[in-house]
Amino acid sequence: MTRCRRTFAPQRAAAWALIVLTACTGTAFGDSGESKEPAPAAAEPVVRTRSGLEALVPEIANQPYHLEPGRRPYLHRFALTPGYGSLGSEALFTLRLAYNPNSWLGYEGSLGHNPGQSVHAVLHSLSALLRYPLPGRFQPYVSLGYGMMMVSPGPSLNADPVTKNALTAGGGLEFFIRNDLALRAEVVHATVFGSQRNGEGIVAYPYLQQTIGLSFYRTIAP
Repeated sequence: MTRCRRTFAPQRAAAWALIVLTACTGTAFGDSGESKEPAPAAAEPVVRTRSGLEALVPEIANQPYHLEPGRRPYLHRFALTPGYGSLGSEALFTLRLAYNPNSWLGYEGSLGHNPGQSVHAVLHSLSALLRYPLPGRFQPYVSLGYGMMMVSPGPSLNADPVTKNALTAGGGLEFFIRNDLALRAEVVHATVFGSQRNGEGIVAYPYLQQTIGLSFYRTIAP
């Protein structure tokens, strides 16, 4: 009996080893013996321009001025607009950043610098842009805002800088060159509230602001 038990134990261990080996090989390989590892994803085809260069933005590779049909999509879009123009009779440099929470309303922060000869003026404002998106490249809008104008006298004047409240109202027109780029022209009437020299009360000083610039649009996920 002892001898039989000694000969049966190795056979039993070999059978269990065969079962384990079969289970392991069945997990790693299919019926045909080939590996079940997922195949690598196919590389996306490289889009090239007509000159043979690789396009960084495939959507506009061969149609740089293509515009998608339908109304312009403003929803969840940012717009950065550097511009140049005039404030009154002096030159004006502007930088604007806008965000559109929906298709007809946008919020825009603006910073303008008026480097005059005798004084320097900085006008910063927060405006609401109201529009009705249209099909095509031309998109009009209306602008209403509030801000402040800081006037700093130059070295030739012995005076302190002043800061005054300002209301802005006007409108503009965008011409879309492509889906993410637009030429923008705007005319805004700025009313700055100040006081007369050697006088009392508040006086409204009107300024006409005219600018032209390029709007760079980017869409963010909601």
